[in-house]
Amino acid sequence: MSDAANPANPFDAWAELDAPPRLLLVDDEPANLQLLRRVLEGDYRLSFARSGPEALQRAREVQPRLIVLDVMMPGMTGHDVIRALKADPLTAAIPVLFCTALGADEDEAAGLALGAVDYVTKPISPPVLRARIRTHLALVQRDEVERTRLEVIRRLGRAAEFKDNETGRHVIRMSHTSRLIAEALGAPRRYCETLLAAAPMHDIGKIGVPDAILLKPGKLDETEWAVMRQHPQMGADIIGDDPSPLLQMARTIALQHHEKWDGSGYPHGLKGEAISAEARIVAVADVFDALTNARPYKPAWPRERALAFMQEQSGRHFWPDAVQALLRRLDDIWAVHQTWRDEWPDAHEAS
Repeated sequence: MSDAANPANPFDAWAELDAPPRLLLVDDEPANLQLLRRVLEGDYRLSFARSGPEALQRAREVQPRLIVLDVMMPGMTGHDVIRALKADPLTAAIPVLFCTALGADEDEAAGLALGAVDYVTKPISPPVLRARIRTHLALVQRDEVERTRLEVIRRLGRAAEFKDNETGRHVIRMSHTSRLIAEALGAPRRYCETLLAAAPMHDIGKIGVPDAILLKPGKLDETEWAVMRQHPQMGADIIGDDPSPLLQMARTIALQHHEKWDGSGYPHGLKGEAISAEARIVAVADVFDALTNARPYKPAWPRERALAFMQEQSGRHFWPDAVQALLRRLDDIWAVHQTWRDEWPDAHEAS
């Protein structure tokens, strides 16, 4: 019968996402595999392998969500298998749980050092094994959600670039600069990494500004400025009020990055510490990058001129502590600028 008579189901891939997670169980003893089957088959789809080489082949073929792996196998041991899994880009991210009779502390430490997520000793306790597997599958799902959230943030940040004269490299530079400033201020590591991910969303509200205003070559009149000043609120509205720390920070940055330390900024005229720390940091990183890089409509400022401006505006436009942090990390920040330089076809030279 022809393929046309049996067309592929267009929903197969989505049905796969609804199916129970697939596990790959690896042990050279059939009795052990049968025991694992009885313990796990009600909750998961199961694939099996009885040797190291077969495990590697099956892992590539079925892409399991987790591998339960014996250590003591003839020929290729479990340790050899996990090394090969981690060396293969197709299987490197698959979590491995060792299930073995080797119960000494040094055996467990060796397995974890090779990249295993957990270590269960034989004879297995079915409730313990099921609980460990549920825990690690939940962690995998959480990591996937976080990666997806980060990618959405990056893509939305890029969307704003299509409406502006800025470049994708500007977003990269100012994001890394923001993180370096936060580090110099003594912010916790988690804060710094979240800031790195959230900063690219600072100008997402420009999507809502008409091109005639956003791309106008000359100065804006008062009516046009009134529209332009709406883009921070538009950005906050686009990001919304999600409970995740990343999106909460992104929303705050989008809303407040044009506020000024002396209260003369917009959209709400916030002053001093009423402005969030992340927005104060991004304001410094954003302006310094804009000054020191060329655009089709302007040359780059020399670094010394830009630094003089930043220091002049310290306590006016900018949070003084953030300006000092910029100066302390200037070598690292400048290295970021040089790594991610723009490549305009006819870039203006610095004057």
